[in-house]
Amino acid sequence: MRKPINLNRFDFISLRLFVVTVEAGSLTLGAERFGISLAAASKRIAELEAHVRSTLLERSKRGVVPTAAGQTLLRHAIDLIAGVEQLALVMDDFHHGAGGHLRIWANASAIAGFLPELLAAYAAAHPAVMIDLEDATSEEAARTVASGAAELAIIGANTPATGLQTFVCDVDELVLIVPLAHPLSREAEVHICEALALDIVGMNRSTSLMRQIAEAANAAGRSLKIRVQVRGFDAMCRMVSAGIGAAILPRAAAAPHLRSMGLRGVRLVGMRTERPLLLVMRDRQLLSAPAKAFVELVEQRVKSG
Repeated sequence: MRKPINLNRFDFISLRLFVVTVEAGSLTLGAERFGISLAAASKRIAELEAHVRSTLLERSKRGVVPTAAGQTLLRHAIDLIAGVEQLALVMDDFHHGAGGHLRIWANASAIAGFLPELLAAYAAAHPAVMIDLEDATSEEAARTVASGAAELAIIGANTPATGLQTFVCDVDELVLIVPLAHPLSREAEVHICEALALDIVGMNRSTSLMRQIAEAANAAGRSLKIRVQVRGFDAMCRMVSAGIGAAILPRAAAAPHLRSMGLRGVRLVGMRTERPLLLVMRDRQLLSAPAKAFVELVEQRVKSG
């Protein structure tokens, strides 16, 4: 008769280490991110493999990848860790007397665009709920929801969100931002090829916005000449105002800076200028009450147009 695995011997710390190691692709990096020595990490992984009676990681000079058994353990370990993290957060809320906690990660387009007004409406309707907003790249936000550290995220639609539930929560338009003194500021519209002939002020190339712009450049057979990279839309507009280059930004994100910085947003043609954003979650049915209320508010906004 097959002896079942002893549930009482599962070590939560080792499970978290295993998830971190797989995400890092290296036991050395996993140990470093987890804050323990490589020897201690190796011992924990070996004990976990012995406990589940399966090899969980394939090791090579390039790092580690999960085996078939490791992939199965990974899926369940992520769910388990997410559940425990949510439990800890909820109990912490009760300890501090909050009427719930809304944890949401969002990319720069959302934070500079529609999200502040929406959160203001949410805060007015739910004054006892604490709001925890994290500014992050779309990829970071999606990973955080997948790991269970946050219930909701707003990401660019061109960001992988495998295994997550999503729906479009906002659509903006990309425009070319130039100084008022620039010749193109007098045009009603500018073709993407003409825009790409300019030096571009951008963000990190890994962001969903810059990937969308790079895809448009590739489709047009042009290279993207990034003159300088900065972290936020405000900084991008300041660089454009100083004459360093032009920028391609969501219209709503650029709007607050146009008049004060002497800029103009010019319509772009020859590329897909729609900038859709997605609200993502692991499972709507399992969301906390504050998160469900936020999702419903987003849906009302989308329906009202």
